[in-house]
Amino acid sequence: MDVSYILDSLNEQQRNAVASPAQSLLVLAGAGSGKTRVLVHRIAWLLQAEHVSPFSVLAVTFTNKAAREMRGRIEELMEQSFGGMWVGTFHGLAHRLLRSHWQEAGLPEDFHILDADDQLRLIKRINRTLQIDEERWPAKQCQWYINSQKDEGLRADNIEHFDDDYTRTMLDIYKAYEEACDRGGMIDFGEILLRAHELWLKNPQILQHYQQRFQYVLVDEFQDTNTIQYAWLRVLAGAGNQLMVVGDDDQSIYGWRGARIENIQQFGSDFPDSDIVRLEQNYRSTSNILNAANKLIAHNQGRLGKNLWTDGAEGELISLYEAFNEQDEARFIVDRLQDWLNGGNRRSDA
Repeated sequence: MDVSYILDSLNEQQRNAVASPAQSLLVLAGAGSGKTRVLVHRIAWLLQAEHVSPFSVLAVTFTNKAAREMRGRIEELMEQSFGGMWVGTFHGLAHRLLRSHWQEAGLPEDFHILDADDQLRLIKRINRTLQIDEERWPAKQCQWYINSQKDEGLRADNIEHFDDDYTRTMLDIYKAYEEACDRGGMIDFGEILLRAHELWLKNPQILQHYQQRFQYVLVDEFQDTNTIQYAWLRVLAGAGNQLMVVGDDDQSIYGWRGARIENIQQFGSDFPDSDIVRLEQNYRSTSNILNAANKLIAHNQGRLGKNLWTDGAEGELISLYEAFNEQDEARFIVDRLQDWLNGGNRRSDA
């Protein structure tokens, strides 16, 4: 079967990633380097060139929109649909696991998922019951604490207990919150991932089933994964499955919600036989923009390193406009965009 169509439109670095024989692969994908294209073509390569069953493929993204786009692009490239392949978000896939194995996960069959507002209302009710001072310990602060501990994979009983008011109060609330959720058959978003991870650790036969099924795991936006998400991936990948992660250690902007850039940096240690492919050709920006970006990010000594380039034009010189306020900033941007469009240029290039 001719599979050249999968590789023909790709550059050399992209082809190396798509056709890599590595058991574990880290793709360092710079901004505008075609990372989604690489993921789509990698899956097509597995299905067509390596004759992998769609049933054995798991692709993880960070938004439902990205998941739909990825599936659509795979089916468009290959001109057929693939019903057995799992493509979804971490939370969506973990939720699917819990619905299938609710009993082993210690949940009622009709368990309810709390959204952020539901969670906050429950915490406020718990704080009133515990006679917690709302002004000193706001419910949103308690909510942040609970969610951040779950992102780290920590139950209340696993948290190191410092003898201070903050830790004692937060742990009392966390424990009461967990008890209330258990009584009501409720889980929050953080619990979905934590409970799915615990499901695998406590039920080796269930874990083995999914390890045998998902022998090819692909992850987008790896730099945005938190502790529990990466732990989830490591358990699923095990010792024998193929794992390909795509990310950019220069684009980590979600540390405030638990993302750990260290996941990229320690990937090589966790998977010693892994390879690295760098996607450095940029299709989005001009040379002047890339040169400035490369010089600026080079000051980050903790990065794995790559150098973005383009075979496109140098483009305009970078200019600085110091706005008086937000309104002045908005006016300046709108005026520049209008000048760009009046010159016959495309919106997508601005």
